[in-house]
Amino acid sequence: MRITVIGAGLIGSAVARELDTMDGITQIQVCDARARSLQELHDEVKSLKLRSFQVDVRDVNVLEPILRGSACVIGCALPEVNPIVAEICLNLGIHFCDLGGNDDIVERELALRDLAAARAVWIVPNCGLAPGLVNVLCLHGIEQFDSVDVAHLRVGDVPLHPEPPFHFRISWSAEKIIDDYTHPVRLIEKGKVRSAEPLTRQEPICFPAPFERMESFCTAGGLSTLTSQLVGRVKTLDHKTIRWPGHADQMRAILELGFAEDRNIDVRTHLTYRDVLVRRMRQRLGGIYEDAVLLRVLIKGRKDGQKKTLVYEMIDRFDEENRMTAMKRCTSIPAAAAAYLIASGVVGGGGAAPPENILPAGRFLEMVGDRGLEISTTWYDGHVGVTNPNERGTLSPP
Repeated sequence: MRITVIGAGLIGSAVARELDTMDGITQIQVCDARARSLQELHDEVKSLKLRSFQVDVRDVNVLEPILRGSACVIGCALPEVNPIVAEICLNLGIHFCDLGGNDDIVERELALRDLAAARAVWIVPNCGLAPGLVNVLCLHGIEQFDSVDVAHLRVGDVPLHPEPPFHFRISWSAEKIIDDYTHPVRLIEKGKVRSAEPLTRQEPICFPAPFERMESFCTAGGLSTLTSQLVGRVKTLDHKTIRWPGHADQMRAILELGFAEDRNIDVRTHLTYRDVLVRRMRQRLGGIYEDAVLLRVLIKGRKDGQKKTLVYEMIDRFDEENRMTAMKRCTSIPAAAAAYLIASGVVGGGGAAPPENILPAGRFLEMVGDRGLEISTTWYDGHVGVTNPNERGTLSPP
């Protein structure tokens, strides 16, 4: 079975590494326009299965013959190229999945559902961490209740050794961070879809030491299609990003000065304020660092006539042995697992849908757990809060 990865960056290289350890995968192809990224990939993943191609994915005539014969293609490049690659895969009869994260682009991919169904091909956006793993957990948890009132999704990547003044580092893409911090946030309140401002609705959230005092706040992109799927089924649904305290206020001050605007600085340059912010964030906050991914999905509802709360929780730390960040692990493992299940024929038929709608959740979560992401499952009697479920919660018998 051959799988092709688009993009040899931080996440693409980690996905290739995961695929290399999976039974049944005989060849891994990685495409990227940057020779340096491909060389770094070969330095990191020393495998006879691996082949790389220096190609701009927008060059369809060059890319198409490379993709031909793949069982699945995984998009790990910039979101804007995903619809291009998805259409190529559709024409070739190849399954496609990606990391998602941009709701407008995801909708363009989902619009291919009828054509994909007719050709028995799957187009599956949002296969990373958030959206991705947290969405699968949310829907899987909701299905275990008779009725659900509230679903809270909380997830974030934080440095293990935060340094002032920002106490923050870039785990993947500065562009993605700015998008999440500037686009409107869609959520469900009182049973209806609402819009909220990003970097607002701050609340504390507690995890075991050293993460006892963290903050969470609204950001775009994490719920993606869950909002439209669950309206009418839940009264409250929201997603918030976890950071060290103070981050939301700092970023709000920077963005309110206009540094995220896609507007030229002056007539003598093509640089925009956003370009400058992206460059400075990469220079000051980029690079490899030791991190942790914090995740909590909390669902409140009724089960067997009783009020119950279900909590999924994970703390994944920097892998010192392999020098791999927790964010790379927590994004690449779900993406590789989703691609493997789709490519191996576990998911029949075809169409376009996010992973929480088509993947067998039990098998997917088992596969993610076997590959090192330890997600705990805890039931509580009654309804407990998302800030610290253990504070007043009474454990329910398994």
